[in-house]
Amino acid sequence: MIRFPKETDYFLDMDACFAEEERAKYVLMKVPYDGTSTFIKGADKGPEAIIAASDSLELYDVVYGIEAYSSGIYTDSPALDFSTPERMAESVYQKTISHIKREKIVGLLGGEHSVSIGAIRAASEEFDHLSILQIDAHADLRESYHESPYNHACVMRRAQQYGKVVQVGIRSVCAEEKINIVEENIFYAHEIVGKNPEWMQRVCDQLTENVYLTIDLDGLDPSVMPATGTPLPGGLHWHELLNLLQLIIKNKQLVGFDVVELCPQPENAVSDVLAATLVYKMITMNEFYHNFPKFA
Repeated sequence: MIRFPKETDYFLDMDACFAEEERAKYVLMKVPYDGTSTFIKGADKGPEAIIAASDSLELYDVVYGIEAYSSGIYTDSPALDFSTPERMAESVYQKTISHIKREKIVGLLGGEHSVSIGAIRAASEEFDHLSILQIDAHADLRESYHESPYNHACVMRRAQQYGKVVQVGIRSVCAEEKINIVEENIFYAHEIVGKNPEWMQRVCDQLTENVYLTIDLDGLDPSVMPATGTPLPGGLHWHELLNLLQLIIKNKQLVGFDVVELCPQPENAVSDVLAATLVYKMITMNEFYHNFPKFA
């Protein structure tokens, strides 16, 4: 497949005035880090692939009947320190909190899952009683991995320091992680995928008012989302994920989010488009339920 370069370096094919930092309600921060991944490399190419694929999306959403981009979406490409996982997390934290203090809703475009640590820390400092909803195939609850507590396999263990973690779609847990699992806050894939959707309300009930969404794309089934660093069968399907996100965003305050672990496949942009669509869907849902008039 031949990929044509996007003419602009911001999200969506929209007028440049809606991508200006000062007027934007949303900031999409590119974090092209792939320093601790252990299987398929390439997540550092994810942010640019999402931006490029967003050019194919319509600005109007047929489900919600709005054009959410008009609230402003600024794409940030900050200079971050990727020399160690710890320095990466600190630099993401510093940049994220600076945006939050200016009343922006920050969404990270990863990058491997370790990029979320700094953003979750920033959100926890600015919003009381934070909860973190994790969509993922893996528990990511190790204390340390490959000599770093900031490895991608430890991200949700670090997140537990900053708020209540609710885990959805999990289907891979190592023995040492089990001590860190809170049973009422974990929704294993085999218990929910293709089942009665009443589980979604139970997820919502476990969350506090202020919610940070961290979405590892391997939480989706590989038949839907093949281009990830650690694909695993048995995951969520597209509309299951969207229905859950709609319930959460409708009933809670979305304070930040990330979409991580896209490993673009040069011959197939389907996964890139899915990731870009997911980012815009979350923004659209948030605008529909908390800003735009409900006329859809």
